[in-house]
Amino acid sequence: MPTPRFLSYRTRWRLSVPYLPPMTCLIVVCLLALTACSGTPMLESRDGYQVDHRYPSTAQSSRVRHLVLHYTDSNARRSLRTLTGPHVSSHYLVTRAAPPTVYQLVDESRRAWHAGASAWGSRSNLNDTSIGIEIVNRGPRDTPHGRTWTPYPAQQIDTLIALARDIIERHDIDPVDVVGHADIAPQRKIDPGPHFPWYRLYRAGIGAWPDADRVAAYQAYFRQHPPTLEQWQRALAAYGYPVRITGTLDRLTRDTLRAFQMHFRPAHYDGLPDAQSAAILWALLEKYRPEALEGIRK
Repeated sequence: MPTPRFLSYRTRWRLSVPYLPPMTCLIVVCLLALTACSGTPMLESRDGYQVDHRYPSTAQSSRVRHLVLHYTDSNARRSLRTLTGPHVSSHYLVTRAAPPTVYQLVDESRRAWHAGASAWGSRSNLNDTSIGIEIVNRGPRDTPHGRTWTPYPAQQIDTLIALARDIIERHDIDPVDVVGHADIAPQRKIDPGPHFPWYRLYRAGIGAWPDADRVAAYQAYFRQHPPTLEQWQRALAAYGYPVRITGTLDRLTRDTLRAFQMHFRPAHYDGLPDAQSAAILWALLEKYRPEALEGIRK
């Protein structure tokens, strides 16, 4: 009877491996480590097929072009119930608690239902191209002494700034495209309201704001030479607002001016043209949309 032939552990698992120079080995190890850290396997098995991730293209950018800020007009519990229901949503919710909680309700790669009928610049239906942040705030309350607005706690704004900075950096969002719900839907919405600290966000590197010296210069000019209503409308549209060029102070123009004033001059937002509002708008265009100024003068 022949003697049984047994293979040792080393013999059974010996593989024929080609020689690789040390530097090549290091590169392979680094690539494997990066793949493991990314969380995406080189070959991903899906239902009925495999996807190879080894050749990512550099010809790509984020679909996100806008950051839209809202207030919830309710408390945190009710806001969560509304924003996780079947009709409306946002990507994030920032509470008023101390410290505030940031809830992510929709993945940034997905389309949240927060903007509704909306437009900014050349784009409409901004749900398709925006990230929405809802901020827990009760908004306005009408009292016997007039309308009052709920303040935004400092800690809540600190948290919002950290979140917004992160989003803007990852998606390379232009300062002019950081907007409020009222900016993109001025006939329907007034949030985040005149108490929202847009200038504080600007000082933190978020959003747009005019330079004070240019506002002063334009204001001195417009006191003597106010723009026509058509020029007002062209200037608002050039900045991004969804206004029609009619040459008349119609309802849409007044609502749009009110939204603009709540954003950039919250001390007085009656929706009527005045030299200071014109100066702010023209200073913003000079800073962020200089190519539009020549067309407005014609």
